[in-house]
Parts: sequence; C-alpha cells; structure tokens
Amino acid sequence: MRNEGRVAGHRKPEWLKKSITYSSERHETERVLKEMGLNTVCSHARCPNLSECYSCHRATFMILGSRCTRNCTFCSIEKAHGNAILPVDEDEPARIAAAVERLGLRYVVITSVTRDDLPDGGASQFAKTIERIRKLDESVGIEVLTPDFLLNRDAIDTVACCGPDVFNHNIETVRRLYDRVRPKAVYGRSLDFLRYIRDRHPAIFLKSGLMVGLGETKEEVLELLADLRRSGCEAVTIGQYLRPGRANIPVVEYIAPERFEFYEREAKRLGFRYVASGPYVRSSYMAHRGFELLRG
Repeated sequence: MRNEGRVAGHRKPEWLKKSITYSSERHETERVLKEMGLNTVCSHARCPNLSECYSCHRATFMILGSRCTRNCTFCSIEKAHGNAILPVDEDEPARIAAAVERLGLRYVVITSVTRDDLPDGGASQFAKTIERIRKLDESVGIEVLTPDFLLNRDAIDTVACCGPDVFNHNIETVRRLYDRVRPKAVYGRSLDFLRYIRDRHPAIFLKSGLMVGLGETKEEVLELLADLRRSGCEAVTIGQYLRPGRANIPVVEYIAPERFEFYEREAKRLGFRYVASGPYVRSSYMAHRGFELLRG
C-alpha cells in the first residue's frame, strides 16, 4: 500500500507521528495571545503544528471572531447559527499590531472566519489590520489568507490596495468533492477570485493551498494544480487532511511521503515558484520561507 502512495484512513501510519512541544516559548506565545484577547486559526482549527509554531513565537491571527457563517465539513471552527450579524471588534487590529511587536514577528499571517453576514465579508477589517501593522513597522512582511468574499470585487480591492505581500486564498480540495467538503463554496468562484487579483493587482504574490486524503484521485490533484497555475498562483501548499473531531468528515486515506514528493515535482514542473508538499504542511506553516523564496 505504501508504494501506491496511500493507506486507508483507519489508523495513522508511522510518518504521521509527531511530538508535541511544551516549551517556555510556547507558553509565552499563548500568554500574549490570551492577554491580547486574540484568536488564532492554529488553536481553533486544531492545527497539529501548533506547538512547533508557538514555540517559535509564530501564530496565524484569525480576525472577525471565532464563528464562521459557512459549514465546511473538514473544519472544526465553530459555526454561526441563524442570520444575525455578528459584532466586529473594532479594537482588534490595534491588539494584533501590539502582539506582533511583543512577539517580535517579522512576517505576519492574517486569516479570518468567513463572514457572509457582513456587506464586505470583513474586508475592511483585513485592511485595518494591515494598516495598523504597517504603521508599527513598514518592513514587516504580511500575508493574508482570506475567504472568497462571494467574489465581491470591491471587497477584494479593499484588501489588495493595502499592499499585503502575499494574497492567499485556499481552494482546499478538487472540484468533484466540493459538494461534500465545501457545500457553501464554489470551485470556479475561487479560481475567479485568484484570477481577479492576478489581473488587477499583479504586484502581489498569489498563493493557494489544498488538502489530500479526502478521496481525490492523483489525476484530479494534477488538474487542480494546473487550474491554480493558470489562475496566476505562484505558491501552493499541499498537506494531509487530518480529522479534527468526530463532527468532521473522516479521512479517506493517508497519503504517503512519496506521493507528496510527486505532487511537489509536478507543481514545480507547472511553474510554481514555491511549493510546500508534505503530510504536515498547512497553508500558513513556515509561510515566511515561502515569501523569502518568492521575493528572491
């Protein structure tokens, strides 16, 4: 089975065993985040790399609250109920900037829950957060990982015009699995989102990411990579889906390291300038390394 590049998803294989670090640096990061009242996708999405990143004083800030208006079946983030508009924390951008300073971050990744309840999808909060960090230190690199804003072009421009170094939007999975994995998202809409940034804001590096192990075929992954490249993406991350809780869809198969290496070779052959492909790769994991490579 290993030589075929996958193992049925009933028990984690050896290559997915990872130690958890409880360092003083990790506790310091957790303390800063708690004192500042900030959310991270690391915590809310139960990222397996949390202890490693926190121990390096790195975290991916999650703005606009902790409840999402969509119901992606792979995600453990709390879902919003009903049609009520959830409040936006106006002081959040300033607190994130303060946390950036306290943690000594030189590269910052900002993501959010999806906020379809807001007219601009929360784009203005992204913009305010970028502006506060730039006011603190213009040399800090900034990557945004945003939802699709329902392809609201004004919202996209609001974020892009603030000058993030990297604009990331994850496509997550292959076209065939969208109804099961991302029932409120649209595969083609995500590609249109990326193409719009490429055409309107060509100076910004474009990035996307996907999970494998959900039942996709090798050919479907290659098709997805080709779609992303045609849409203007220069960076891509590929990681193993790991079920965060019983309420989430199960893992169909565990993809062997050799298959990840194959996907990396194929992505580079397609012209991606940065590719991170491996079982524990996540969209924001070691994102600073990708930026360093992209900017040369």
